Amino acid sequence: MELRPEQLAGSAGGQPLAPVYLVAGPETLRVLEAADAIRARARAEGISEREVFDADGRDFDWRQLEAGFNAPSLFSARRLIEVRLPNGKPGKEGAEVISGFCATPPPDVVLLITAGEWSKAHQTKWVDAVGRAGVLSVAWAIKPHELPEWIERRLRGRGLRADPAAVQRLAERVEGNLLAAAQEIDKLALLVDAGQTLDVEKMDALVADAARYDVFRLVEATFSGQPKAVLRMLAGLRAEGDAVAALMPIVIRELLAGAALAQVQARGGNVGAEMKSRGIWESRQAPYKRALQRHPEAKRWERFVAEAGLVDRIAKGRADGDAWLALERLLVAVSEARAVRLLARA
Repeated sequence: MELRPEQLAGSAGGQPLAPVYLVAGPETLRVLEAADAIRARARAEGISEREVFDADGRDFDWRQLEAGFNAPSLFSARRLIEVRLPNGKPGKEGAEVISGFCATPPPDVVLLITAGEWSKAHQTKWVDAVGRAGVLSVAWAIKPHELPEWIERRLRGRGLRADPAAVQRLAERVEGNLLAAAQEIDKLALLVDAGQTLDVEKMDALVADAARYDVFRLVEATFSGQPKAVLRMLAGLRAEGDAVAALMPIVIRELLAGAALAQVQARGGNVGAEMKSRGIWESRQAPYKRALQRHPEAKRWERFVAEAGLVDRIAKGRADGDAWLALERLLVAVSEARAVRLLARA
């Protein structure tokens, strides 16, 4: 069975426990809340014994875990065994152990597997075995256009109401950070009277600007083609006192990666394989693919890299100009193809 994390969190409290659960995905808050719901259900069913295994390296002993499945419980009739699998890949031996458990689940054990990294490439035989024997729940990252709906559902779950403009304002404030959104909604639940509908003015008055304007999110918005978000983030970084020179190493690194990918694409190479070789896994590839669609020419990326070098020199006082303005023009040009004319020599 496959369920969304929110479905799992909503149903776990009232449904008997399945023999095995796999909760995985890049959206940490959704993974945590779904796993917490399973733990809560286990406690409600009288399971007081819990074992945790961190399978985060090649040295992990899968046979020790397998032996643990068959070991007698010391304190209760049933046990919850958790396996933390950060990269979502148990290897051949681990896959065999998990598949074996799913084939004949011990009656006194509930197995909970959690993972952070996840993509369609993870959908292998052991995952199918989990789906047949229990529950698979993947917490994909919430896309920007999905965030207002997610916020509205969470508001309703806390007994709150907000008009669409207020929901959109909160979405803009948190900039895709689900944990920040959840914290703000929890705070609203304490501050807002029952039955009151939040409008934009009330939302502004009660919600702090929790957007995390860090350089990694700035680059992600740039590559994803979100010029308005880029301008907001740059304004936030500047207001927080960040220096352009401190931002440029990451900006230059990512533009160099874009240039390398564009070169592979231009000669008909395997762009996906090149991304993986650079540690850009499937869950993070979408912004790069969008950027390459906007700017398929390798020479354009070389221009971006050269312009970034100029911005860096301006920021360090080695060239004339306004570093913030130069950076703004560069990132907007990367995020919006029509804005390339902003660059003097594009």
